[in-house]
Amino acid sequence: MPLIDRLESRFGRFAIPGLVQIIAGLKLLTFAIFVLQSTEARARYLDFLMLDGTRVLDGQVWRLVTYLFLPGSFNVLFAVLSAMMLMWLGRGLEQAWGAFRLNLYFLGGMIAITTCSLIFRLDESGIWLFQSLLLAFAATYPNEEIRLYFFLPVKMKWIAWAAAALTLLTILKAPPMAIPIFFGHLNFLIVFGPEFIRDRLHMAKVVKKRTQFKEASLTSAPFFHQCTICQKTEVDDPALYFRINDTGDEICSNCRKSA
Repeated sequence: MPLIDRLESRFGRFAIPGLVQIIAGLKLLTFAIFVLQSTEARARYLDFLMLDGTRVLDGQVWRLVTYLFLPGSFNVLFAVLSAMMLMWLGRGLEQAWGAFRLNLYFLGGMIAITTCSLIFRLDESGIWLFQSLLLAFAATYPNEEIRLYFFLPVKMKWIAWAAAALTLLTILKAPPMAIPIFFGHLNFLIVFGPEFIRDRLHMAKVVKKRTQFKEASLTSAPFFHQCTICQKTEVDDPALYFRINDTGDEICSNCRKSA
C-alpha cells in the first residue's frame, strides 16, 4: 500500500472538510475588517497578520496561519471573485482527492512557505500557495471551463499556462522572487513533478520509436526476388536478374556466374 494511503487510513479522521472554503471565507472576513478601518489602521493590521520569519522566531506564532487571510487587493469586486474562485478550486480538488489529501497538500505548501520565511527572513503572503491550488486543479481538470469576465469560456489548462507565464515574467523582472515562488509551488512540484517527467519521457520514447519505424519502413522497401545464396534482392542491386534452379531456389546472376 502506498505511503499516502497508509497515512490516510490512519489519520484521515483528522482531516478538515472544506478547509480551502473556510480559508476563503476568512479572507473575505479579513477584507471586510480592512475596509472598515482607516489607512493607518490597515497598515498596522496588515503588519500584525503577515508572515515574518524573524518575528515568528520571537514568539509571534500566529503569523504561521494568519498570513493566509490577507486579501490580495482592496478592490471589493476582486476580493469577492478571488474568494469565490478559491472556494470553487477547493471543492473541485476535494471531490477529486478527498479531504485528507487536499489538507496534506495545503499543509505541505504552508510548511514550505514557512520554511522559506524562516531561512531567508522574508515577508511572505499566501499568493503562491493559492496559485499552487490553481495549478493542481488545472492538472486534475485540464479541460474544465470557466467563464472569463462571465462571458469568454476558457479551459483551466490555458489559465494555468498563463499563470505560469506571468510567474516566469515576475522572476525575470525580479530574480530574487524565484526563492519564494519556488517554495510556494514546492507542493505542486512534489505531487505533479514526477508524473510530468514520466509523461515527457514516455512521449520521447514514443516519438523515437515512431521515427525508427519510419526510417525502417523507408530503408526496407518491399522486394519480389531474393537470392538464396547471397540474400540480395532487386532492391539491393537493380542490375541483378534472377533465375529459379531445379531445386526451386532463386539464384541471382552473380551467384550463377560464380557457380
